Amino acid sequence: MNTAVNYRMLGNSPEFTTLLRSLDIAAATDVAVILLGESGTGKELLARQIHCKSSRADAPFVAINCAALPEGLAESEFFGHAKGAFTGAVSDNPGRISQAEGGTLFLDEVGEMSLDIQAKLLRFLESGEFQPVGSLKQRHANVRLIAATNADLREKVKQGSFREDLYYRLNIVPFHVPPLRERSGDVELLMASITRDLAEQYKLPAPSYTKAAMACLRSHDWPGNVRELRNLCERMLILFSGREIDEGNLPREIRHQHRKQWTFSLPDTGICLEDLEKELLQQALEKADGNQSKAARILGLTRYAFMYRLKKYQLQ
Repeated sequence: MNTAVNYRMLGNSPEFTTLLRSLDIAAATDVAVILLGESGTGKELLARQIHCKSSRADAPFVAINCAALPEGLAESEFFGHAKGAFTGAVSDNPGRISQAEGGTLFLDEVGEMSLDIQAKLLRFLESGEFQPVGSLKQRHANVRLIAATNADLREKVKQGSFREDLYYRLNIVPFHVPPLRERSGDVELLMASITRDLAEQYKLPAPSYTKAAMACLRSHDWPGNVRELRNLCERMLILFSGREIDEGNLPREIRHQHRKQWTFSLPDTGICLEDLEKELLQQALEKADGNQSKAARILGLTRYAFMYRLKKYQLQ
């Protein structure tokens, strides 16, 4: 097994460690795997980890971004072409499938393939055979397939843009890759590791973060997931190397989101604080079936503080 390249996947959250354990089990087989998750969650790194832990680790890992392939060249990229097959084909091209012989073929954004390529890919998955563009000979390749997508393939099947038979062929062992916002506690771990690696790369002293800054980062939704986090770490290192970063130094979109996360939204017309407090006391008593100690706990108050407020508003 190839151990020269260390594809580290950091995370201590139960959501992520459970995924890694499941992927280790799948890596020991040759079954097709599909990784489902948002953009930036590290699906290609996970695919590489599966490859490196498989019996195919010493063979090639070949990745294709299906969304970036021009439709006219997609078939040639996948299956190769013979010299003279079309204008510009000045020599034979083995194609990505042949390049992955004995190893792993990773199809990123698999939901973006055209229906024509989907049909040819399905035939290859079922028989191991394919035909290069412009060639009369069938070829055979032994590869393990890993696919990834951030699209809802079932919805694409309903819309007619993804073949149902290919969907079931790929969906043998699906894995959901959790977004960063669902990976409890992993933001700090990832930030520390990424910042350390980037500081070494740029030869700059790493910055530190105040408690307020870290609280702001923990509450951020991270729509770009680990990719967004890495970009932030790089920006903060360049701008604040060797300094302490406070909440005010963070990008506006992160600070703005943090400030919006209130459990209560104050109306523009304002409120009467006393009326609101009375209503909360009464609601707590109702939820606690009149048990004052339990009602106090619901509001995060001591029993003494709760009783004081009941007397204040003559609610006893």
